[in-house]
Amino acid sequence: MLKELQAVQLNNRNGNRADFDAEASKSAANREERKMAFKMKKWPLAAGVLSATLLFSTACSNESASGNKKSGGDQVVVDVFQGKVEIADQLKALTDQYTKEHPNVKFNIQTVGGGADGAAALKAQFASGNAPDLFTNGGYQEAKTWKNKLEDLSDQPWIDDAYENTLTPMTMDGKVYGQPISLEGYGFTYNKKLFKKAGIKELPKTYSELEAAAKKLKAAGITPFSIGYGEWWVLGNHGLNIPFASQKDPDAFIKGLNDGSTKIAGNEQFKQYVKLLDLTVKYGNKNPLTTDYNTQVTKFANGEAAMIQQGNWIQPMLDKITPNMDVGILPMPLSDDAAVADKLAIDVPSNWVIHKQAPAADKKAAKDFLNWMVTSKEGQKALVEDFKYIPAFKSIEAKDIGPLGEELLKYSKDQKTIPWEWTKFPEGVTQKFGADVQEYIGGQTSEDELLKSLDKRWAELK
Repeated sequence: MLKELQAVQLNNRNGNRADFDAEASKSAANREERKMAFKMKKWPLAAGVLSATLLFSTACSNESASGNKKSGGDQVVVDVFQGKVEIADQLKALTDQYTKEHPNVKFNIQTVGGGADGAAALKAQFASGNAPDLFTNGGYQEAKTWKNKLEDLSDQPWIDDAYENTLTPMTMDGKVYGQPISLEGYGFTYNKKLFKKAGIKELPKTYSELEAAAKKLKAAGITPFSIGYGEWWVLGNHGLNIPFASQKDPDAFIKGLNDGSTKIAGNEQFKQYVKLLDLTVKYGNKNPLTTDYNTQVTKFANGEAAMIQQGNWIQPMLDKITPNMDVGILPMPLSDDAAVADKLAIDVPSNWVIHKQAPAADKKAAKDFLNWMVTSKEGQKALVEDFKYIPAFKSIEAKDIGPLGEELLKYSKDQKTIPWEWTKFPEGVTQKFGADVQEYIGGQTSEDELLKSLDKRWAELK
């Protein structure tokens, strides 16, 4: 396991995750092709991604360059930067549909998945003076970080149609700076066929029940968990969110971490999370620290494991790999108190935002596209049927969103949810959290050392 950890750390340092490299190579080829076809704005992926944080500090002085970009004649090219690799094809198809109705508008879409790589690449684009026109933002702390680069969208037609709480992450000083992409939720997505094969009749809702289900699956020759702990965000975002969101008052707990009155070390919910983490490693696939997101999902989709810590965003990938796969979603239980444990983490995953210093024509086209996407029949249909999104807007009917989306809706209606707290963390802390948990999984640190390290990370970055 130690060698595995060292391997993943080297991979992370070199930025050589397969999906990122493939995407970067494809983007480079596509950029040159589009440059010839559309006389587009240059949008190179900065070679110095690793120094993006330093570059970002000088972005304000360079940003004026983005305001001078020209699309050429009547042609408008909207540069788009987004991080959801699982909907890349669907987004391309949707923008193609829009351009059929608006032939003077073209889209240059760059998809960079994988958390830290995407964040660094986006910062590098801004720092180089080639900022995208349309990109995504997680809200709360991330919204505050990027506020001076965001266009005020408070006057947009879709504002009144959004569910009120979905605008909260991007609302600052009474103004709305982002359009909620959707509602998403996660837990342990499970294969109903494999559960049935193992003789699991009652779905596990508590920790002990989950442990018993894992034992039954293993006894039946089935790998209980597909775990991709080579991805820091699976741990630093989604994993550690569970003990944060399970606090009696999560906001008060975070406030306490900021003023020094609260500690992660010794907290009961975090101890319970480590126990849950240990369970997934014990009953998971081999080499979890070198298993990336795509491999993790593919293993699950192919029936090589019964459960996966992911959410409804994997539905399009499941549909593509194994159509009509019979799946459901379970909570990530920390205790044996079903009333507390039987909840799913459901929130707004991200928001579309517009660069306020983008060319006026680009901003106009980006705003029109966002409005078209959530109001037109074509856009609404694509969001639910192709993207499998749970709508964040009242006028969009939640149908054909897939079994995972349907179960999340049920949990939401039953008010059995916990929030996504990591968007309120200090910038950069979730990446550090992920690395710390990877070290623990690799056997380099103890549970006590891990929890103390999480406190240290927060104190350093708050």
